[in-house]
Amino acid sequence: MSATPVHGTWEPCPAGRWEDAFLSGNGHHGALVFGDPDDDRTVVTHHTLVRPGEGDGHNRLPPRLADELPDLQDRLLAGDPGAAEGFTDGRPLQWVQPFHPAFQIRARRPDRDPDRGGYRRTVDFATGVAEAARADWTSRVFVSRADDVIVQHVTGPELTLDLSLDHRLPGAPAGLGVGHGAVLTPEGALLSLRARYPGSDLACTGVTLVAVTGGRTALAPPGVRVEDARSVLLLTRVRRHTGEVDVVAEGRALRDLLDCAPGTPYDGLLARHLPLHRTAYERVTLDLAADPDERAMPGSELLTRPRSAALLERLFAAGRYHLLSSSGLFPPRLTGLWTGDWDTAWSGAFTNDANLNLQTASAAAAALPEVTEALAALVQRQLLDWRDNARAVFGARGVVAPAHSDGESGHSYHFSREYPLHLWTAGADWLLKPLVDHDEIRGGRDPHTAAALAEVALFYEDFLTRTDSRGRLVVVPSYSPENRPANASWGTVNAAMDLSAARHALRTAAAYHPEHAHRWRALADRLPPHRINADGALAEWAWPGLEDSYDHRHLSHLYGVWPLDEITPYDTPDLAAAAHRALELRGAENDSAHGHLHHALIAARLRDGERVAHALGQVLDGDFFHASLMSAHYPHRHVYNADAAHTLPAVLIEALVQSTPDRLVLLPAPLPAYPSGALRGIRTRFGASLDLTWSPDGATAVLRPTRTHRVDLWTSAGVEPLDLVAGEDRVLTPKTR
Repeated sequence: MSATPVHGTWEPCPAGRWEDAFLSGNGHHGALVFGDPDDDRTVVTHHTLVRPGEGDGHNRLPPRLADELPDLQDRLLAGDPGAAEGFTDGRPLQWVQPFHPAFQIRARRPDRDPDRGGYRRTVDFATGVAEAARADWTSRVFVSRADDVIVQHVTGPELTLDLSLDHRLPGAPAGLGVGHGAVLTPEGALLSLRARYPGSDLACTGVTLVAVTGGRTALAPPGVRVEDARSVLLLTRVRRHTGEVDVVAEGRALRDLLDCAPGTPYDGLLARHLPLHRTAYERVTLDLAADPDERAMPGSELLTRPRSAALLERLFAAGRYHLLSSSGLFPPRLTGLWTGDWDTAWSGAFTNDANLNLQTASAAAAALPEVTEALAALVQRQLLDWRDNARAVFGARGVVAPAHSDGESGHSYHFSREYPLHLWTAGADWLLKPLVDHDEIRGGRDPHTAAALAEVALFYEDFLTRTDSRGRLVVVPSYSPENRPANASWGTVNAAMDLSAARHALRTAAAYHPEHAHRWRALADRLPPHRINADGALAEWAWPGLEDSYDHRHLSHLYGVWPLDEITPYDTPDLAAAAHRALELRGAENDSAHGHLHHALIAARLRDGERVAHALGQVLDGDFFHASLMSAHYPHRHVYNADAAHTLPAVLIEALVQSTPDRLVLLPAPLPAYPSGALRGIRTRFGASLDLTWSPDGATAVLRPTRTHRVDLWTSAGVEPLDLVAGEDRVLTPKTR
């Protein structure tokens, strides 16, 4: 039994479905590990693996509509509710290039061993190692952050294994041009698999070095057979490319890793990986004083106890582990870094109008700059495409982010009449907000973030030219993902999210660029205020006459509450009350996990712990989690999706601690079902780390500031000034409710 929270999970049987496979990753390569002693399969993924689009490449550019924009604006301002439905170049809805798996590494026993019992498979969140063991057989898999390689080590007496790379995964297109390679080498063998996409000069190639200790290795097409070995080490990389890959050179690079550190090759590779992975993972921990017996349960059994503190501890730990493991080259996709099926839902895209920012919501506070840096890298790679969007659709300078991306392109081409995502202008602010939070935490302004913010401000300078009858600027066309007014079409005027994003982007850019501050702040000040509707709720559209549609999974109109600090109970109590009313009226539509947890994040900012608990309970009670502790998009584990898994840690943190550059809020929305606990290692936006413990008798917060600064401390007792001195710890003892 565990006296401390469990930083891993386990199961008493192999994974029967790829959704239940344990996960490892380094933000580039991913591995889904089944752990079957008789037919051990490891599905290999890579963030760059997207299937090339078919048809006219012109349709993967933003539509050239700028010349038609003035007419659209005239019609919308004149009251034509469906004017935006024709603002298109006539193309059909086109998804971004879909994310897909590479292949599976198979290690099959020619003769199945009798089940001697004692089987157990585990994944250790602190190391990233997925292990399966039975009797005297063990297989360990991790993906190295140091060497960017998938490492699998199989040990046991007189091992006999058939090893191969197998492309046959669900949904694999019939027209793949597949080629296998297998050659014997001094250390064992070199396997390769090339899969060329139908009708394309692009392909993906995987190379696996097989290093055998003891025994014999012989060719057994399409792979090799190893007999009577003591151990087998497999090192795998995959690349997406044009032309052909030099497999020999790739194998040589893998061979060089065998001598990378003292000790056995496996131990040496693990030793190089651990300082990068373990250090990041262990920065933040959550302890909810769970029952030790429940902490010892396998994950699948613990999931049958949805209100268990041990389950919430484990999901918090798993969420941080999976978020870290899927972030590197890119931040997480809709499926993180993993899929076992070529028919990935919603193309496994980076979905920017809600999902990506929800998944990365804990990165700043939960001390995972690796995640923020991955997001920043994605933004920087796509800025040129964002400029194309601004010019083509709006005839403007600056940048407009797309709602969907496959990672290769940042062009806005996924849209239709029902989803006019090319009209959405808030995306750049939405995506840059976590980078600004990161700058606040570290106390410095990244020049790349500063440059991107300036481009957003330039866009608004060119775009915000229309005014209403009172001389206030109007956002037209405007779009609230992915909703529409009850009495109008999707493209409208003054969506609340667009207003909040424009104000925030201009004021933030002004703070980063004092030389332009007066101009950009003046522009922000000319934007209209939010509107409160007849129900007393913050309206999703601030334009008079547009009626709200309440039953929807997205909560875009409350962007000013979360993640922004535009609407708060402290600074704008009347608007906060209206936002709370809007939250009360919001339906769950189709029970999407991201909708429930987005609801919880906003409720936490509005200090409504009961509403946080209810929204969180909808996910915990709804059977959203696989045995892998990766989540689904819908209840009953329908559609593999990382939203719930990655967002859940942010919900718990926001319920316990919130910060801005000038404010600290302790226990704003505590969850009644978890009256005691400890949250350690949190980072604040005023440059201090924080450890918080709480119980029915009171709470203690230890602040370790890196900057000298005064902040307002908010607790259930009210507000008081708090003076912090760099390098001097402060111990606070606020009351608990």
